[in-house]
Amino acid sequence: MLTITEAAASQVKQMMADEEEAKYLRIGVQGGGCSGLSYVMGFAEEAGDEDKKLEIEGIDVVVEKENIPMLEGVKIDYKQNMMGGGFTIDNPNAIANCGCGSSFRTATNAGTPEDC
Repeated sequence: MLTITEAAASQVKQMMADEEEAKYLRIGVQGGGCSGLSYVMGFAEEAGDEDKKLEIEGIDVVVEKENIPMLEGVKIDYKQNMMGGGFTIDNPNAIANCGCGSSFRTATNAGTPEDC
């Protein structure tokens, strides 16, 4: 369903080690952003009834079941350059992306676009 590269997994593991209560990496989608949908990544202490649990690159991941169609085939990477580093998301379901790369829409979900 999701791919997390070795570089991204290493960064997530480092960040989780700094968070005492981080048991899961939560990946999701919410309405908003220039294109209508925005990615959400954070840590969670527990998984809910509406979550699908995954184990990817040694990381326990949770995704809300309703977000699965929008995240199917997503690749999360971490890139470092002279200006710093950050996570990148490649989503094969996105039919439009905003210029900053954090907002998208799919053929079946336009989300709730906002002004940039």
